[in-house]
Amino acid sequence: MIVVSIVVPTYRRPKLLLNCLQALMLQKFDKWLYEIIIVSDGPDEQTCKLVNSLTICEYPHVRYLPLPAKKGPAAARNHGWLNARGKIIAFTDDDCTPDPYWLRELVKHCNPNHDIALTGKTIVPISKRPTDFELNTAGLQSADFITANCACTKNAIIRAGGFDEQFGMAWREDSDLEFKLINNDIPIIRVDSAIVVHPVRSSAWGVSIKEQKKTMYNALLYKKHPELYNEKICQKTPVLYYCIIAAFIMVVLGLVSTQHSIIFVGLAGWLSLTCYFIFKRLYTTKLSISHIGEMVVTSFIIPFASVYWQWYGAIKYRVLFI
Repeated sequence: MIVVSIVVPTYRRPKLLLNCLQALMLQKFDKWLYEIIIVSDGPDEQTCKLVNSLTICEYPHVRYLPLPAKKGPAAARNHGWLNARGKIIAFTDDDCTPDPYWLRELVKHCNPNHDIALTGKTIVPISKRPTDFELNTAGLQSADFITANCACTKNAIIRAGGFDEQFGMAWREDSDLEFKLINNDIPIIRVDSAIVVHPVRSSAWGVSIKEQKKTMYNALLYKKHPELYNEKICQKTPVLYYCIIAAFIMVVLGLVSTQHSIIFVGLAGWLSLTCYFIFKRLYTTKLSISHIGEMVVTSFIIPFASVYWQWYGAIKYRVLFI
């Protein structure tokens, strides 16, 4: 009888997934009592081949459930838990490595007949002088509830309404579920003995610009849960970004009106504030030539990209969130 189902969303990252799968298949837990459900967020031939190539006679059952089209990790997780056989649903990500006793600790603290949720301890190994991307990823260690390391009874997820598939990227869909659990008076228990290691994956140069798109989902989360958002997250566009943009607008207005004094004041403000932003990002991070160059270039772009996506989210979801 399956007691617990592990749901892992993925999409075209077979090398990362293989490491995760190996850790899940070697859990110190009776192999007949759990299953691993791999949900591909859209057609993924490489992942299908990987799962089908596994020799599972000595390991727990592994199921592959692809979505017909790419819809985001929230939809993938919903597809997984809705097809799960266990009364307890555990979640982790394809770039994570659960501790051998992870599943045992979750199940030990979870009565399958109660409406309950669990959140474990996530470790993000970073360098002494991390990159900006490493530092941002390390924030997962202090998060209250993340899908890299959590579990819920199936009935608790049903009561909460599952994951909101409006969250089309891996951002804030876990907070939304957490807030729905809280609003439904479902207890969330911290289990520090349930450990998952979340390595920082390699990232493309300038990834921080692309990451700004996620801020649009802050507006959606705020619209759905304004009080809990302000209490637990309270993340809005920094005043610094608006000051940088305002100074840049002064430069443009000065150029249009040919007012040299306005150009000078605006240029001085824009450059000084941007230099402060660069310094702030480099103060505790890696000082290689490549990373310094990346921080300089992206710091000129991020304020504009961040404000754009936040306003985009506010307009799209019709909420005052600027």
